[in-house]
Amino acid sequence: MLADSFKISHVLVLIFAFALRDSQSLRLNSAPEIDDSLTYVWPLPAEFTSGNDTLSVDPGLSLAVGGNGENSSILRAAFDRYRRIVFKHSEGVSVFDRLRGRRSVYDISKLKVIVNSDSEELQLGVDESYTLFVAKNDGQSIIEEATIEANTVYGALRGLETFSQLCAFDYETKSVLVYKAPWYIQDKPRFSYRGLLLDTSRHFLPIHVIKQIIESMSYAKLNVLHWHIIDEQSFPLEVPSYPNLWKGSYTKWERYTVEDAYEIVNFAKVRGINVMAEVDIPGHAESWGTGYPDLWPSPSCREPLDVTKNVTFDVISGILTDMRKIFPFELFHLGGDEVNTDCWSSTPHVKQWLQDRNMTAKDAYQYFVLKAQEVAISKNWTPVNWEETFNTFASNLNPRTIVHNWLGAGVCPKAVAKGFRCIFSNQGFWYLDHLDVPWDEVYTAEPVEGINDISMQELVLGGEVCMWGETADTSNIQQTIWPRAAAAAERLWSRRDAISTRNITLTALPRLQYFRCLLNRRGVQAAPVANKYARSPPTGPGSCYEQ
Repeated sequence: MLADSFKISHVLVLIFAFALRDSQSLRLNSAPEIDDSLTYVWPLPAEFTSGNDTLSVDPGLSLAVGGNGENSSILRAAFDRYRRIVFKHSEGVSVFDRLRGRRSVYDISKLKVIVNSDSEELQLGVDESYTLFVAKNDGQSIIEEATIEANTVYGALRGLETFSQLCAFDYETKSVLVYKAPWYIQDKPRFSYRGLLLDTSRHFLPIHVIKQIIESMSYAKLNVLHWHIIDEQSFPLEVPSYPNLWKGSYTKWERYTVEDAYEIVNFAKVRGINVMAEVDIPGHAESWGTGYPDLWPSPSCREPLDVTKNVTFDVISGILTDMRKIFPFELFHLGGDEVNTDCWSSTPHVKQWLQDRNMTAKDAYQYFVLKAQEVAISKNWTPVNWEETFNTFASNLNPRTIVHNWLGAGVCPKAVAKGFRCIFSNQGFWYLDHLDVPWDEVYTAEPVEGINDISMQELVLGGEVCMWGETADTSNIQQTIWPRAAAAAERLWSRRDAISTRNITLTALPRLQYFRCLLNRRGVQAAPVANKYARSPPTGPGSCYEQ
């Protein structure tokens, strides 16, 4: 009986052992395979070649600068930032080797950056091109081990980002390696305008959160933060000329001082990112009247702003005068969308004003937009307006107007046909608050769709993804933005033929999953790529590279 019991227990142990082995084997076999045929740089560079070498990078990597821009503080600060990112896990020598006094020899010990221009002006269309060469110095080549050359410091920043993505920490050797060397990359953006809209009226975002978002934008080579500061819900910005305006903020703690705005603009600039401010008028402006009730047509008609009063345009001029001192970018967004003029027609003094001028409410909408454009142009700004202005009175818009598409397809083709420049933000694909839009639809949305003439295509400046804030705040904004914003970022940076001709499930999805994991490693709370609904958490255990 005892022998039989022993046999049974022995068999159970063997069964358990085999089951454990099989389960471990299953887990090992199910580990994600990285497709080495793909290039894990996001967005994909314009031109590149690579090899089969693996190079080690010195954790004491030094910077050598040359060219007319060699004294750039922007460049030196960026190098320090990227060195901290690249060597986050590595001091180069394991603790055991250090105790034994061993020193390592590295293939790459210096990064040379040549910047041809000493200008640090950042405006639309600034040259962001660069070349990057990474190879083992065999003593024969006149080119350094790792060299970036760019015409401007902003091109050098894009090159530093690419270099940082070529560097990977190896857990076996506890060192930073560059795989598939030698690398030769010639890169430039397809579009000059690659934006992200951030809405701080629907939910206030603290300064440090905005900075985190700007930092993450630089990883994907986005270059415009469209700051939708003010809307009907709140007016959080300090305007010295009209100090009661920010009484329209949610609370006295949810505000941006002039100094805060300066800080955001400067933080963005040193990362090669322009900040385009927006004042959305004449609709979306109810919060203005909290501090200045005369801007409301009546207590029951709080927007659109009162078109009949000079004080309305005096306040607009004052706001733009103060903001011009903060925002040096040449573009300024004047909104102009979703203007419901019904209460103008039902407010006695506005109705009388319209009758005296033989104007309809639609005419008054045009009058308001054109007058606001004149104010912006007088302050040396190029006006950007949402597409309703073009859809309603295209023939009367100032020809300098940039039309911002959002309602659907077909607007940019119509706008450029009339000689206007256009920004693409089709809400069906590039509104990030639409949580049911999958990554592949974001990725394949094409800004010049329906425009075949090359000269017309050049009037499309690019596009932006829009992070409207009704359901996003500090608690969830990064995982709502990322990784879908990165899908649009590659569309805006990379050559159309390079990212549109093959099966993107095989060529883009693994690379986007890899980039999402890179964002996570850099502290960005990017959500899984393949979620049915964006910003949802993982549905179960698994590798970052398969979610």
